[in-house]
Order: sequence, then structure tokens, then C-alpha cells
Amino acid sequence: MVTSVPLLDLKAQYAGIRDEIRAAMDAVCDAQYFILGPKVTEFEANIAAYCGVKEAIGVTSGSDALLLSLMALGVGPGDAVLTTPYTFFGTVGCIVRLGAVPVFADIDPVSFNMDPVSTRNVLHALKQTRPELTVKAMIPVHLYGQSANMDALLELAQEYRLAVIEDACQAIGAEYPSQHGVVRAGSMGDTGCFSFFPSKNLGGFGDGGMVTTNNSELAERIRQLRNHGMEPKYLHKRVGGNFRLDALQAAVLDVKLRYLDGWHAQRRENADWYIRRFEGTPVKTPVAVYGDANILNYHIYNQFVVRVPNRDRVKQALVDANIGCDIYYPVPLHLQDCFAELGYGVGDFPVSETAAAETLALPIYPELTETIQEYVADTLISAVG
Repeated sequence: MVTSVPLLDLKAQYAGIRDEIRAAMDAVCDAQYFILGPKVTEFEANIAAYCGVKEAIGVTSGSDALLLSLMALGVGPGDAVLTTPYTFFGTVGCIVRLGAVPVFADIDPVSFNMDPVSTRNVLHALKQTRPELTVKAMIPVHLYGQSANMDALLELAQEYRLAVIEDACQAIGAEYPSQHGVVRAGSMGDTGCFSFFPSKNLGGFGDGGMVTTNNSELAERIRQLRNHGMEPKYLHKRVGGNFRLDALQAAVLDVKLRYLDGWHAQRRENADWYIRRFEGTPVKTPVAVYGDANILNYHIYNQFVVRVPNRDRVKQALVDANIGCDIYYPVPLHLQDCFAELGYGVGDFPVSETAAAETLALPIYPELTETIQEYVADTLISAVG
């Protein structure tokens, strides 16, 4: 009998690969090479191959991957960066940290990703009403594990001469059927940014991140910036910072990378089970917008996010039943107190605001059993009435 279900069970994942992880960590400890070094270089090469890019640069976190991308592209005071208000704070926090101005476009109600129509409207309006504002870059977010509509967004970026930074922190391995063929998240923009926070599909034993790119010059700039702008030692070409990926994290992640596509597949199986179970109920399940595109990783389900009526009451019912669940994200970024000076208000991005009010994330991790899923589904259906 199931009595408790965590939102994510990392202990179950670790149990299956414990010996490999410990051996990899022991090798780093024996070498006593903890900062960058051969293990980080090896992991970078494996990530580059996995994502289908020329270069990968290991960094301290997904947020720092975004920050370094903006720094390397020369974004600073007086510039504007276009992104979505329905994402984690780190996407926008890095823009503000550099003195730039975040500008928002609303999301698509089906995919939760940045809507190309809203994006075009915002860019057109800015050109007319804020000609003094230089929009320098765009950060589309591949939210919850599937790619944004990158063909349309890249077309807009080319038209308005914007750099493109893909926030792929929730979408490593997610594939996109582009007009040029099937590609992976993080391979389409000027840079791609990944997070290895423990809750990600590829999660470390702490913080970690990666920047991917096909631009070797940009990659070299980011490598310098992650190490205080230093190249060679004690000679500083730029003002950077300490944004280096630890060798221990690289060792752990390199082991997990070998299992990643299998974990993706199990998450999709669990998602398909939920979708069948909730059919005909008030629970609105996520739509895999590329599910019919004949690609493998059309969605990696970093989260399985449903829409339900009376969301807060339903969430409490799950909590009372000891079922882990969470709200991503309860307050869109344009309504956060720290961004009040941007001048946005309620109603400015209605699709994002509706998503924030209706959505709830359910357990989707690979080790779920059908018995556990039945408990989650039965409890949710009973709660929504």
C-alpha cells in the first residue's frame, strides 16, 4: 500500500548506480585534481557530442551559464533582452545583474514556451515606442522538457539582429524538428545553457552548468570569463569571475550521462500512463507538441505539469495525502516585487498569468511504479471532483 510519494526520488536513482558513482568520485580524489582538469574536459566533450555542437564549457550553474553567455555577447547597461515571464528567476536575474533591461513576451498556452506571435508584437511595439532601447538578445526557454518553436524565433532574431541564448536548463537532450533537420536543445542559438541542479534529468551532487555553442571564438571568450578572464595564468584579458565546474561534479555527471536517454524514455512512459489515466477528467495534461514528428526525445518531461480547477485546494489535497507536488511558477516574473520598476502589471501577459494560477507538477521520475502512479492519479481525480 502506498502512503507517501516524493515529487522526486533521487535516492532510488542513486541506488542503481552507486558503485559507478563512487568509483568515479574516488578516481578524482585519488588524482587530487578538483578544479577543471581532464575530467571536466572529458565531460565537456561528451556533452558537446550529445547535444550535437562543436563546443561545451562547464560552469558553476545554469544561472551562471546564462550570465556568462550574456557577458560574452557584450550585453550591458542600456541594452534590452527579450524573454518570457513564465520561467525560473535565474533567466531574468542574470539580465538585471548586468544592468540590462528585461523585456517580456507572453507564452503559448499549449507548450508554455515563448510565443512567436507575442514576440513579434513586442519587438514591433518596442521599435515604435522605445526607439532608444537597443534589444540585443533573446532568451527563449525550453520549458518543462520540450523545445520552443525555434524556427519562428530564430527568424525573428535574424530580422531584428538579435543574439539568441537558449535556456535549455530543463531540456537537455530534447529534440526539435527544425526546417534543417532534427536538432537538440542548446544547439540552435548563439549559445545553449544547461543546469545540472540535482532535480534536473541530468543532475549532479550540487550545482553545475554548461554552455554549448558552435562558435569557437565565443567559446574561448566564455572559457576566459569563467576563470576570471585569465589566459594565460595571471594575465587577464577580460573581467570575468569564478564560474568553473568542479571535477567531482563532472565525474558524477559523466556517469549519469550514460543513463540519460533511458531515463528520458521512462519519463515519457510515465507521462503516457498519466495522460491515458486522466482522459475524460477535469485534469488537463501537457501536450507534446512534437509527439507526431517521428523523433525520439520529443519531450523529456523534466516536469509533468497539469492544469486543474481550484489548483491551490487540489494541491493541498495532494499534500495531505503525502504526495509530492509543486507549482512552477506561482507568480510570473513581471509581477515579482523586485521587478516592479519595470512597470508591468496584472493583465499584461494573461497566458502566463493563467498558467501560474492553474498548473501543478506531479511526480514523473523514472523509478515510479504503476502502483505509485495509480495512487497519485486516484488522489488527484478525487481532489478535482
